[in-house]
Amino acid sequence: MPVRIPDNLPAAGILESENIFVMSESRAANQDIRPMRVLILNLMPNKIETETQLLRLLGNTPLQVDVDLLRIHDKESKHTSIDHMNAFYRDFNDVKHKNYDGLIITGAPLGQIDFEDVTYWDHIREIIDWSQQHVTSVLFLCWAAHAGLFHLYNLQRKLLSTKRSGVYCHQRTDTPHPLLRGFDEEFYAPHSRFSEMDINELQQHPDLEVLAHSDEAGAYLVLSKTNRNLFVIGHPEYHRNTLKDEYLRDIDQGLDPEIPRNYFRDNDPQQKPVARWHSHGSLLISNWLNYYVYQLTPYDLTDMSGITPWESEV
Repeated sequence: MPVRIPDNLPAAGILESENIFVMSESRAANQDIRPMRVLILNLMPNKIETETQLLRLLGNTPLQVDVDLLRIHDKESKHTSIDHMNAFYRDFNDVKHKNYDGLIITGAPLGQIDFEDVTYWDHIREIIDWSQQHVTSVLFLCWAAHAGLFHLYNLQRKLLSTKRSGVYCHQRTDTPHPLLRGFDEEFYAPHSRFSEMDINELQQHPDLEVLAHSDEAGAYLVLSKTNRNLFVIGHPEYHRNTLKDEYLRDIDQGLDPEIPRNYFRDNDPQQKPVARWHSHGSLLISNWLNYYVYQLTPYDLTDMSGITPWESEV
């Protein structure tokens, strides 16, 4: 089934060329299906690139998904035209009276700034608080995962001396879990951040469960016991060249970055990157949509009560 997106969204052409099924709003209006309604709060500078990455994953599921794009403010973006933002993005006041099956909050290039010093921190907190009553399941990515763990559970991140950049091997928990159905015992995922969470604090928290981690990069998948909040401390949505683009950008800015680990063939930045996480990223989003959105969300979105945790599988 397709992901439904606004007519003329730039991502449509890219996804169609990759044989990913997308459907325009006008075409979907003729179908009598209760689609999943997913809101994306896009905090990344290059909005179109991030839209395409996330829609690529959402469009690879068997569910029809209606997507709304949300912006944190109406200030002009350096990397995305104001025409694009006004045409495809909504302000929070336009959606806060609605309920959604799912919400995705992206990462943001704010890893070295204290949360309280982020200019739109109050807006982030407002949206997170709203989501706990108006969304069946919230998917926090990278910086947003740290922000959500801080705001909801008062867990502090630790700043790193150097940027954590690369593709790392992760191990899943042995406990059977719907989110991990089909996962190999070990899998790869990209990281790009300046901070990390204390995995011991996460494992000991009574309201959280660590489902996957990396010996090098720390906790990766953390789920609340209520199933409402999934924290993905990494970037399963990244395109093959995203880490390369970030690495070259940092060089241009004179930051002398380390070469992303386990990424370029033979660890040589003159060679092509090796993408070894796309299948995991697709499976992760498919499982989230199926087991934590579709299987738990009410048919009538005006009633958000009765969402209960999954029991462990035998």
